[in-house]
Amino acid sequence: MKLELTPQQKNAQAEFREFVDAEVVSQANQYDQQEYTPSDLVQKFAQKRYLGAVLPKEFGGEAMDMITYGLLNEEIGRGCSSLRSLLTVHCMVSHALCKWGNKSQKNDWLPKLASGEIIAAFALSEPNVGSDAKSVETTATLSGDAYILNGHKKWITYGQIADVFLVFAQCEGKPSAFLVEKNSPGLSIKPIFGMLGVRASMLAELHLNDCRIPQENLVGRLGFGFSYVASSALDYGRYSVAWGSVGIAQACLSACIRYTSDRKQFGVYLKEHQLIRQMITNMIANIKAARLLCYQAGYLKEIGDPSSIIETSIAKYFTSTIASQVASDAVQIHGGNGCSSEYPVERYLRDAKIMEIIEGSTQIQQVTIAEYGYQEYLSPRTGAVMLQNLAARM
Repeated sequence: MKLELTPQQKNAQAEFREFVDAEVVSQANQYDQQEYTPSDLVQKFAQKRYLGAVLPKEFGGEAMDMITYGLLNEEIGRGCSSLRSLLTVHCMVSHALCKWGNKSQKNDWLPKLASGEIIAAFALSEPNVGSDAKSVETTATLSGDAYILNGHKKWITYGQIADVFLVFAQCEGKPSAFLVEKNSPGLSIKPIFGMLGVRASMLAELHLNDCRIPQENLVGRLGFGFSYVASSALDYGRYSVAWGSVGIAQACLSACIRYTSDRKQFGVYLKEHQLIRQMITNMIANIKAARLLCYQAGYLKEIGDPSSIIETSIAKYFTSTIASQVASDAVQIHGGNGCSSEYPVERYLRDAKIMEIIEGSTQIQQVTIAEYGYQEYLSPRTGAVMLQNLAARM
C-alpha cells in the first residue's frame, strides 16, 4: 500500500510551509526570548483561517480533513512550537464545543472562534492536579440562574490573551465544563514567565474567586466534564502535539544538514565524519517512522475508526520522545554553538521536552498503551469494548 498525499493536501502543505517560512521562522527565537507572541502574528494566523481549521463550514470553519490538519500542525511546529500551541488549545476548545455544546452555544461561539475574533484557552490543570485531571479541585455551585466558580488554574496556554476559557470544575461532586469569559466578575489572570520551553505561549494562572457565570455556560451535562468534554478535547490535543513533535524533529534535521555541510573539523566538513552520518541516519529514519504514525492516526480519525484514540496516544508517545532524542543529538552536533540562543537547536531541545509532558505525559501514554495492549492481546473482546467506549466519547 502506497501512502501518498492528495493534490489538495500537497497544495495545502505548500501553503502552510510558505506562511511559516515567511512569517514565523526568522522571528521565532525572538518570540522565545521575549516570551511573547505579537498580536499582529496572531491576526495573520486568524486571517489565514487556521484557527477555524477543525470547524464545519456552517460555522465559518475550514473543515480540514485530519491529514491536512496534521500537516498544518507539523509546519507550524517546525517554525515555532509556541504558535503551534495556540492552534492546539484553540482547536481543542472549538472541537469540544462543536461536539458537546448546545445549539445556542454553537451558534454564538463557533463563528467567532472560527474567524479568530475571539481566542479560546483550555483550563484544566491546577497547582495540585495534572495527570489526575478528573480530580480537579475547582468548584462550581449553582446559585439562582448562575454558577459560582472558585479555584485556581495553572499552566493555561495563551491564558494571557484568551477571550474565553473552557474551565473544568467539580459541581455537586461531578467534574463538569464551563465557558468563562475573561471579563467575568471574580476572574483574575496572572502571567507566568520563566518556563523551560514554548516560552512564547503566554502561559497564565487563573484565579476564580466567586466568579459568576451564566447558567447557560455549562457545556454538556453535569458530570460530562472529564469523561466526555475533556477527553474529546485532549484527543485532539494529543494529535496536534504528535504532529508538532514531528515538526520540531524535522527542523532539527534541517538545521543539522545545513550546519554539517558548512562547518569543518579536522580538515573536512562535519558531514564527512561517520559518527555524524550515523546520527543523521537515525534522525531521518525516526522522523519518517514518527510521521507515518501520525498519518495512521489521522487516517483513522478521518474515517471514524474507534482505534484512532489509542493510535493517537501511540503517535503522541513516539513522536514526542523522538523529538527529544533528535533535538538532543542536534545540540550535540552543534557543540558549543548548540548551547547558544544564536542557534535554534537549543530552543528545539527545550520545546521538545515540553512535548513529552503536555496533553498527557510520556508515562501516562505508556500506562494507557500498555493497558490497551494487555486487553487487546489477552482478551480481544475486552479490548474492542474499550475502544468502543472511548470512541463513544469522542
